[in-house]
Order: sequence, then C-alpha cells, then structure tokens
Amino acid sequence: MSSKTKIVVLHLKELIYTGIFALLGILFIILLIIMFIPKDKKETNAMETPSATYVPGIYTTSLILNDNVVDVEVTVDETNINDIRMINLDEAVATMFPLLEPSFDDLAHQILGSQSLDGITYADDNKYTSMVLLNAIKASLEKAKAPAPSPSMSPSATPDAS
Repeated sequence: MSSKTKIVVLHLKELIYTGIFALLGILFIILLIIMFIPKDKKETNAMETPSATYVPGIYTTSLILNDNVVDVEVTVDETNINDIRMINLDEAVATMFPLLEPSFDDLAHQILGSQSLDGITYADDNKYTSMVLLNAIKASLEKAKAPAPSPSMSPSATPDAS
C-alpha cells in the first residue's frame, strides 16, 4: 500500500469569492421563499377588499316618453348603489304608462338588494317597459363607474355627474 501525498493549494482570494457567492446564493433563496409563501389570512382578506367601483354622486339618465322627460336618478357611493328613483314623472306619463311605476319599483328593489344588474328578472307582461327602465339604470351606472387608474390622469380630473 503506497500512500501518495496530495497537496492542495488554496488561495485566499478564491476562498473569499466562494464565501461571497455562497452568501449571495443563500440570500437569494431566502428572498424567493419570502416572496412566494402566502401571507396569513388577515393580510389576504385586506387585499381582497374591493376598491372603488363608482365615483360617489348622483347620476341621471333621461327617458323621453310622449314628449315628456322622465329622469332616472341613481345615487352611489364608492362601492354601493344607495338609491334608484324616478324624478320629473308627470301625471300624464304615469296615466299613459301604468306599468312604469310598478316595474321601476320592482327593478329598483332587485338592484338595491343584489347591488348588481346581473340576474334581474321581470314579468312578461311588462317586459318592454322593464327593458327601457333597465337600460336607463345601466346608462346611469355607466356614468358612475370609477375610471381605471392610469398614469396620465391627474388627481384633479374627475368625471362630472349629470
């Protein structure tokens, strides 16, 4: 059995570089772990809070029925539809369109209950009246929608409610 002696030469410069690269590798792995591990439930629930859906205010859309104007008014805050009502409803219009008020009340009740225009139902006997009213409510809510954040929009620029 012959033993051969092996001589290993370590340069101090190579040891320092190896130590620095090993330390950077460990820091990189720790950073990846911190970034991709989910946070606790309190923080995720806070992140799921809906942002502003609407610009708070009162928005109106006009309907012209037999040369008379009826306004559909929608009041919203940042996340909710607070009120939907008809204004400037003339007695002649209410008499000429007897399904107008009951259809509107039913639609307003459904929308305020669900806070959405999805899944709205109406009877077949007032289908067209409900569709006209629903389109007016949709138009008012479109006016109320919060603009998508963009870098070019200044904070003082706000859409006007009509």
